[in-house]
Amino acid sequence: MKSIVTYFSASGVTRGVAERLAKAAGADLFEIVPEKPYTAADLKWTNPLARCNREKIGKKDVPIAGKIEDLAAYDLVFIGFPIWYYGAPNVIQTFLKENDLAGKKIALFATSGGSDMGKTAEKLAPYLSPEAEIIGGKLFAPTASEEELKQWVATL
Repeated sequence: MKSIVTYFSASGVTRGVAERLAKAAGADLFEIVPEKPYTAADLKWTNPLARCNREKIGKKDVPIAGKIEDLAAYDLVFIGFPIWYYGAPNVIQTFLKENDLAGKKIALFATSGGSDMGKTAEKLAPYLSPEAEIIGGKLFAPTASEEELKQWVATL
């Protein structure tokens, strides 16, 4: 089964987990990058006018730079992100809307400063093709080891 680890990382925490996961799973790696990168001010969630808050409240799409080459070649797609407001950042919804994942198995992974994944899978389901299947989801500490990630992959 050919797999790819896709991820969005605002501050680098999710990137570290994604890189170790790709190694643990023997998967390719693709970073989901917003066309307009986030600044520190954009991510200051305590400011009600910060970009992250405006996007979440306004349910705005976040344009993405770049595409996965030959997505059809992959059977399993890992999708990683930091938890924002008990769910995935809007850039993940945009990624799901722009990529046809019909027939793919999806495994979600996330990092967080304190929240759990909550109903993230249920919230993302409407953005997926009905023929895509979410087979798992897990919140990882920023320090998750390659061995811990390998153990999770084996359960999928």
